[in-house]
Order: sequence, then C-alpha cells, then structure tokens
Amino acid sequence: MKKKPSKIVRRVFLLLMAGIITYLALLINYSLTPVDGKNTPVTVDIPTGSSFLKITKILEEAGMVKSRTLFYGLVSTRQALRSIRAGEYEFNTSMTPWAVVDKLLRGEIRTYRVTIPEDLSVKEIAARLKEYKLINEKQFFELAEDKEFLRSVGINAASVEGYLFPETYYFDRSMSTRQIMRIMVGQFWKKVTPAMLSRADELGFTVQEYVTLASIIGKESGNDAEKPLISAVFHNRLKRKMRLQSDPTAVYDLENFDGAVKRSHLKRNSPYNTYVISGLPPGPIGNPGLDSLQAALYPAGINYLYFVSQGDGSHFFSSSLERHNQASIRYWESKNKK
Repeated sequence: MKKKPSKIVRRVFLLLMAGIITYLALLINYSLTPVDGKNTPVTVDIPTGSSFLKITKILEEAGMVKSRTLFYGLVSTRQALRSIRAGEYEFNTSMTPWAVVDKLLRGEIRTYRVTIPEDLSVKEIAARLKEYKLINEKQFFELAEDKEFLRSVGINAASVEGYLFPETYYFDRSMSTRQIMRIMVGQFWKKVTPAMLSRADELGFTVQEYVTLASIIGKESGNDAEKPLISAVFHNRLKRKMRLQSDPTAVYDLENFDGAVKRSHLKRNSPYNTYVISGLPPGPIGNPGLDSLQAALYPAGINYLYFVSQGDGSHFFSSSLERHNQASIRYWESKNKK
C-alpha cells in the first residue's frame, strides 16, 4: 500500500509552484514593460568576445536593464546566451526588455554608409574612416605598407595606395581595420578585370605602373569625358621620353599641402615629382576610379602633348609648346582678373 505524501512535502510543492508562477508573472510583466517610457535614445557598443554577463552589465550601465536577474531569465528563455553579435546597437528607453533582447538576437547593429570619393590618398581615406570611428588609424597605416598583408590581398607593391577602390561602402564598428581594408582592396580586384590587366600588359605596363598612370589621370581631371584626352597626353609623352610634368605628382608627398601648387613645388626633389624625374613615379598618388582606370588603358587617338586648365574644370589641349604657352597666359590673365 502506497504512502500518501506528507503534508510537509505537499506544502513544499505548493510553495515551489507558487514561487515559479510568481517568478513567471514577474518575468512576463518585466519583459513587456518599457524601460522607462521616456523614449530616450541609447547607443550601446558590444565588444567582440563579450560574455553575457559583460553584455548585461553594459546594458545596465546604459540604463537599458533595470533588473539583471529578470533580464538574465528573459534571455535564458530564448536560448540566446551565446548568440549575441558584437557591434554598435541603437535602443531607446521606450523599448521593452523583450524588444531589446529581440534586437540583440537579430544582430541589428548600426551600419555606416561611407562614400570614398575617387582619387583620395591613403591618408585622406584613413581620415574619412576615422571620422566614423571605424578604424584604428595607426594600424591602418601599418597595414598599408605591411608586405605580408599586401601579398595576401594580391598587391605586388610597397603600399596599398592606388588599390583602395573608391565606392560607397556599408561598414560597422564590429569590423576590424584589416577587414575594412581587405574589403576595399577586394572591390578593386572586382572592378579591374583580367581583360584590363591583359590590356595593360599589351601596353607594356606592370600592374603597378598601370595603376600609377590611372591615379595621375584621376588627379588631373574630375571631368570624366576628358580623361581619355589626358591619358593620351601622358601616353604620348612617355613614348617620346618627355617628362610628364603633372602638378599633382609634385605635391603628393608634401606634408601640410594647402591645395595651391606653387612654382617652388615643381622644383622639389621628390621621387614622385614628374617635373624632375623621367617616366612614372614609383607608385600611385591616389586611388583612382573606374573611369581613370579605363582611360589609362584606352587613350584617345590624338597627338596632344600639353594641356592647361581653362578655369572651369575643363582643359585646353595642344600639340605644340607655342599654343600651350599662349593658353597658359590666357589662363593666368583670367585668374588674376578675378
């Protein structure tokens, strides 16, 4: 004959059930009650490798968790202790804990839309990415000249200059500096096709020389329609062994350049200054876009050797030094009248 449970056991059981029901009621109420209802924006950064306890502490310090115990219980019910993605999250205090956990589980981290214009230098790109707090600037510059890293991304050169493709990117702060640079170089290799590299080889250029020429073309003109003409000038000069005499090359490695090219700059003793060196510089002077990369491969079929700005974004092209000098005088006269 079975013994009936004692009164003490029954009481313990009832107390236990009552405790569980009470806890579940508290948990449900907690999960569906806004943090404070004030709709205050809160940004929280979850570092890579953070434990759940650390994440809870971060949220608590940000004012998004009022009860660690109940928050832990809520996350436990959703079996999410190990699946929270690192990154920057945007909350507001009108959200319920359930909504907070839901956002964490979906990994809805903040992304930054970053547009890298054509022809910026590595330094300028680093400055732009730093504005968004997306990179470690010191590491960015180290990677830019790291031989092992450069080889790993297919660059046979001393620097990443020229290979950071200008594009609109979507980055987030969970990405490492290395990842971001790898993505930008990867975009370069997606745009520069094997056919383009084959064409560069036909013209007698190494990849580095090809990208260098494209970077000079890009720096000389923001007018895409003129780029094949500018390319032709440089191709013609290289064939005749004339110095390229490109102003942007004279100031590329100049510290604290204020944007105005002076005559003294053109006389600088620099390996990049094509007023004093023959042929191409040792590397790119910026990161060219697709139009410049195409123009370097397909120059216009003309015999121009000179060009000078007309002050409106376009250039005057000529085949003789005499006509070039006349155009230069007109440009400086019009500039001095302003």
